[in-house]
Amino acid sequence: MISLQAPLSFVIRTELQKAAFDNGFRIDLGANSGWLHYRSTTAQGDIWLSAASKEGPWFVAVGLASVVTELGLSPETVASPPGEATVFSFRTLNELHDVLDRTYRLALSLPDAPLKEFLAKTESALRTTESERLVVQRVGQDIFRQALMKYWNGRCPLTGITDPALLRASHIVPWSECESDAQRLDVHNGLLLSALWDAAFDAGLVSFDDDGRVLRSPALSPAAAARLEIESTNPLRLTDGHRANLVQHRARLVPDPGLQTPMNTLCP
Repeated sequence: MISLQAPLSFVIRTELQKAAFDNGFRIDLGANSGWLHYRSTTAQGDIWLSAASKEGPWFVAVGLASVVTELGLSPETVASPPGEATVFSFRTLNELHDVLDRTYRLALSLPDAPLKEFLAKTESALRTTESERLVVQRVGQDIFRQALMKYWNGRCPLTGITDPALLRASHIVPWSECESDAQRLDVHNGLLLSALWDAAFDAGLVSFDDDGRVLRSPALSPAAAARLEIESTNPLRLTDGHRANLVQHRARLVPDPGLQTPMNTLCP
């Protein structure tokens, strides 16, 4: 078990405060047993920061279970951990800043932040006519896009494209086929894709297996596959939520026009 420096030195407190403030956690809730406690005005959940010395290791304790799961890091055993939080350790301050940035972005979209925002904005909205329902839908789709931008760090995970005008919020299960607003606004029911990949995904010409590898419909032309650079595309990082929704999407893969039954081909 690693021991913390308690009380924290001025140098360590300054570095930890900077790390918290630089990454969106700007509500200082004080210190206790060698931990500095922070919260955000915009993101859900609390964090605690500490260190063993000014040379490290540096610690962050995350209090939001859904974020802990998404981080996919091995927890650390330290003295006096805060409450129900999970502790992670890092050798350098740069690593600490990186994980705090990721934690903040995840906390903006998990577990149900987009849904809460949607319900708040549409609480009094009328849904009697088709035009009124379309207005509500546009509100939800705008919120969903912003949530995916935060979740995927504003980058298409397949191409690396970061130009917002070239990125699309791709629903895995289409908006009209979702069983609830919770599913419609769930970031695990979406991918942030470049425009060409979004078009192929929406048309059922590509999908993804449970390991995030591209599945190519036999109806996708060789020329289009080459433009998508499928053979050199790295697998997506998926959660169980993504996988559950992709089951339905894979059923929409376009079959080979020359066959009587669907045939999905896993690209090498």
